Amino acid sequence: MQPLKRAVTTPPLARKPGGEAPVRRDPAPSRVAYRLNRLWLTPFYRRLLRIGVPVAVVGLIGLGYFSDEGRRSAITDKITEIQRSYQERPEFMVQMLAIDGASDELAGDVRALVPYEFPLSSFDMNLDTTRAAIEQLDAVARAHVRIRSGGVLHVEVEERLPVLVWRDRKNNLTMIDSTGHRVAPLITRTQRPDLPLVAGTGADKPEAVAEAQALYAASGPLNGRLRGLVRRGERRWDVVLDRDQVIQLPEQDPVRALERVIALDQAEDMLDRDLAVIDMRIPGRPTLRMAPGAVEKFRRIKSLELGASNG
Repeated sequence: MQPLKRAVTTPPLARKPGGEAPVRRDPAPSRVAYRLNRLWLTPFYRRLLRIGVPVAVVGLIGLGYFSDEGRRSAITDKITEIQRSYQERPEFMVQMLAIDGASDELAGDVRALVPYEFPLSSFDMNLDTTRAAIEQLDAVARAHVRIRSGGVLHVEVEERLPVLVWRDRKNNLTMIDSTGHRVAPLITRTQRPDLPLVAGTGADKPEAVAEAQALYAASGPLNGRLRGLVRRGERRWDVVLDRDQVIQLPEQDPVRALERVIALDQAEDMLDRDLAVIDMRIPGRPTLRMAPGAVEKFRRIKSLELGASNG
C-alpha cells in the first residue's frame, strides 16, 4: 500500500560552477542589525530620533544665524520698536496726577516723591513702588495708587492726624498721632498751640499717648493753668501748672487721682495757695509741699506770733 501523505523531499542544493559544494544561507539577522532593531523599539531612542535630532538641527541653524551681531541687533531693535508702538498707544498713556485726602503741604510732598514726568505710558510705571515711597512719609498712614480712566494717576492718601506735641530729651518738638507715630516736626510751640504738650522719655508710646489724652480730657477745670504733662520713669505722669505747681500722679489710675485734686481745689481752693507740689503717688495719703517763699513767710509769721505772745 502507498502512504496517504506525500513524502517531503528536500530539493537538491544548487552547486556552484566549478563543482564546489553549495553554502546554506542563515535567515537570522546579524548582531548589529539585531541591536539596532532593539534600540528602535525603545521609546526613548524613538523620540530622540523623531524629535531630538530635528530640534538639534534647527538649533544649530539658529545658532549659526544669530551668531552675527548685526542680525541680533536688527532683530532686537525691531522687537523693541513693536513693543513701544503698542505701549505708547493713547489708551495706555497717563497724562496727569491727582491727589485726594491730603493737606496742601502733604500733597506737595507727595508730588515731589512721584518720580514720573507726564505724559508717560502706564507700562513704565510701578504702582507698588510708588505707593511704598509715599507711605514712607511720616504724615501718611496709608496710600492707594491706581490709574483711572482718562489717563489719571490717582493717589488717595489717609493722613495721620496729630493729637499731641511731644518734647523729647533734646527739646525737639514733634507732632504725634494717637498711636505715638511721628507726624511732622515743629520749629516752635506757637506753630500748634491748639495741641496739648507732653514731654519726657516714653511719652510717645501708644499706651502713654492714650493716658495723656485721658488726662487732658479730665483736666477741663485746669485748662487755663495747664502747661503740659511730663512722663516720669516711663511709667507715670506729672501735671505741670503755671506758677510752677506740679501734681504728681500715681502709676495706676492717674485720671482718678487728678479728678480728686480738681475736686479738692473746687471745694477748698487748694491750688490757689502757695503750694509747689501736690503728691498723689500714694492715693490714700496725699502730700502737699509748700513753695519756698511760702515756707519763709510762714516761719516769719510764726516768729512774730511767738514774740507777741512773750511780750
